[in-house]
This record gives sequence, C-alpha cells and structure tokens, in this order.
Amino acid sequence: MPKLPNPAVGTHFLEAFKTMVGRIEESVSASGNKKLELPVLMYVAGGVASHFYTAARRTDDVDATFSHRMLLPENLEISYRDTDGKARLLYFDRQYNDAFGLLHEDAYKDSMLLKLGGIDPKVVEVRLLSPVDLAVSQLARFAEHDQEDIKALAAEGLLNSKDLKKRAEEALKHYMGNPGPIKASITLACKMIGRSQLRQ
Repeated sequence: MPKLPNPAVGTHFLEAFKTMVGRIEESVSASGNKKLELPVLMYVAGGVASHFYTAARRTDDVDATFSHRMLLPENLEISYRDTDGKARLLYFDRQYNDAFGLLHEDAYKDSMLLKLGGIDPKVVEVRLLSPVDLAVSQLARFAEHDQEDIKALAAEGLLNSKDLKKRAEEALKHYMGNPGPIKASITLACKMIGRSQLRQ
C-alpha cells in the first residue's frame, strides 16, 4: 500500500492542490441540494495522481472526474511558488474527458483515498486512480510524459508488467474502435517496466 501523498511531494504543490479542492468543497457545501447524497467523490488521474504516488514529474493541470454532475466554481486556478521560488499555476483542466482514454470498468471502485488536512471527506472525498489503473489510462495517448509516469510508478515498486497487461486487456474488452495502437502501447509499456525493474 503506497504512502499518500508520497513524502517527497513538495508542500507548496500540496497546499495549492488543497486550496483548489477547498474551493470545490465550498461550492458543494453552498449548493444546498439536499436531494443528492454526499460526499462528492473526486477521482484524480494524470500527472497529478502520478506526482502524489512518485513525487516525480510535476504538472500544472488537474485531470479529474466526479461522482456527481458538477457546476464547478470559476476560481480553480491557483498561483503558488515552487520550492525553488519559481512562480507556478495549478489549474483544473475542464477539457479532461475519461471517455477517450483506456479505463478499466472497476477503476473508480478500486481508486485510493487521498487524505488532505483541512478538507472534509464527508463533503468531498479525493481519490487517486490506483497505480495500475493510472498506467492503463495513459496507454491511449502514451506520450513521452505518460511513459515517464509509468516508469516512475514501476521504479517505486507500485507497478509490474503482468498486472498492467492483464488490467489493460480487460479494459479493452469494453471499447469500440481499432485496438491495434493500444496493444502496441501495452507491449512497449511492459518492456519499459521490465527494463526499469532490472535496473533496481
């Protein structure tokens, strides 16, 4: 079970993320919609989830989906200073859509709780895609930074090629379209993980 967040995650980044989630929490609390059951589950993917697991690649956009239909507040751009003093901006990616990547049907059920001080989990519960589902979700695009995230997860001992292959092939059964490119990405990712584990 990985320690969340990774102890090496910078406090400035963590505080910026908590500020963003806090604004979402305030919006949910102020909505007054008694017909909908709380908490709202916020499922985080992409580089932010990878960073919380590995403290490796830093990203500025938050990819997330929710258990409820959401009217998000406007002020989800958080300015902060990195540990080296560099000005950075963390923002919620409103264009993110999990329908166009590869995602296992149990990915949200198997997601992992991220506890954040100052955030009431009875209002907004933040969850990260599990390491294997996070890796699976990066296979469709499989850009250089996706590959780096997969390598980092493997280097932390959070991912192995057998589990990735099995989970990705299970996910593929529920998708329409040409599976060829995804299958090629699965093969490449498994080879990358194998090389990464040999170097450990």
